[in-house]
Amino acid sequence: MDYKKITDEISEKILSYSQDTSGWRVIKVSKNVTVSSKPSKEYAGNIYRGEGIIEEVPSKIIPFMYLPEYRNKWDKALKSYSLLESVDQDTGIYHSVTHSYGMGLISSRDFVDLLHVKAYPGGILTTNSISVEYSNCPPTPSCVRGRNNPCGYVCSPLPENPEHSKLVVFIQPELGGMLPCSVVETALPTTLINLITETRAGLKSFKDRN
Repeated sequence: MDYKKITDEISEKILSYSQDTSGWRVIKVSKNVTVSSKPSKEYAGNIYRGEGIIEEVPSKIIPFMYLPEYRNKWDKALKSYSLLESVDQDTGIYHSVTHSYGMGLISSRDFVDLLHVKAYPGGILTTNSISVEYSNCPPTPSCVRGRNNPCGYVCSPLPENPEHSKLVVFIQPELGGMLPCSVVETALPTTLINLITETRAGLKSFKDRN
């Protein structure tokens, strides 16, 4: 599998999502996070965008969000999160297992994702991910194997306050199983809001301890 080719293509897509201003519809605002959606070009569902301000710089936020030694401590949605293979210093294959959601309405899911970290001029730092087939981590009966279409984080310093950052998260997962669209469309915006608010709280707690 040509990981370099895949990560280059995904990085282009995440950058294009972040520059795309047309067609987004605001569907939920909560805890200073705004969630928008529009039809996805990757699958028969929607792409979701969550945006919020975080009181930290991108170089601290992005590692905190994707490295297992940090993420396992703050992300309440995940049962486990681990690095399966390091491809290079900026690229790895990660396995995440979610808790069930909505009092068991959505059972536990797992995802195997290729993730690449890429920097852009102006202090912008991004993660760029997509699900991949990985023989050393086959699906198991204990959870439903989901698939992440191109997804990622785009974190950029605020021009008026470079010590703070704007974090934009793009997701468009196929959760698998027999879930009604209405359940998915309710769950995913809440997932984005929780991700950004838990990142804020986790970073604050980490800074307070250090």
